[in-house]
Amino acid sequence: MNAHSESGKLSSLFIKKAAAAFIDDAHITQHWEALNYLGKPEIHKALIEYEAFEKIFKDHGAAIHYFPEEDTVNMDSIYCRDASIATSKGMIICTMGKEGRKYEPAAQQKAFEAAGIPVLGVITAPGTIEGGDVAWLDSKTLAIGHTYRTNKEGIEQITALLKPLGVEVITVPMPHYRGPSDVFHLMSVLSPVDNNLAVVYSPLIPIIFRNELIARGFELVEVPESEFDSMGCNVLALAPRICLMVKGNPITKSRLEVAGCKVIEYEGAEISVKGGGGPTCLTRPISRV
Repeated sequence: MNAHSESGKLSSLFIKKAAAAFIDDAHITQHWEALNYLGKPEIHKALIEYEAFEKIFKDHGAAIHYFPEEDTVNMDSIYCRDASIATSKGMIICTMGKEGRKYEPAAQQKAFEAAGIPVLGVITAPGTIEGGDVAWLDSKTLAIGHTYRTNKEGIEQITALLKPLGVEVITVPMPHYRGPSDVFHLMSVLSPVDNNLAVVYSPLIPIIFRNELIARGFELVEVPESEFDSMGCNVLALAPRICLMVKGNPITKSRLEVAGCKVIEYEGAEISVKGGGGPTCLTRPISRV
């Protein structure tokens, strides 16, 4: 079993169902604008989309665990990657950079402990780190985006936690782009889908990090500008070169297929596009093989 991978065969993961995060129309109405969603999700369509999304993991034989409905968190908790990070020695519990999500890490920690999953450590204030800023390049190398959601103190804390595991941390200084209110993580522009293949949006990747990927032997599948906002770069590997992505990114899909990938699409207008969270955001992988 390997937690230090973005592209091994996904064997175990946590998800949070739309019914447990969005709850009902009244809950959505209360929160969606303050959380900077692009539009108000329609609950009935969201539930249908999520059922199909969940079925993909069942069909691929992954063991699914569920984060429960929790009074302290809101609808953003559907994007469950962000509140924790999986390692070979247990979970690292994050401290969120987005104020509206500050109670999600504690809620996830309760769920992990209830499932018998150990906790390696907890990032504490003033440190912040979100799982969307974290990507394994290999079993001993973790790339972390320095963003408005993940700060220097948070990176220093996780570096100290991972040092005894022999893990090197590469800090990636990310651009301002649309500013502090926007959801812009490292994994907004990077999705490893095999140990030598990654989906990237190069215009927003620092040159030094792009060159590092190439030096490490990664072939880069370039996302066109026309498919960046529709989350063409947000691709989850179910296994090496078996890719899950939001429907509506035909150029990126075609480029992945040329690179030898099988691409599975899902309808995500309500559960992904409006909230800015693709398949990597909607899942908290625990282990791969």
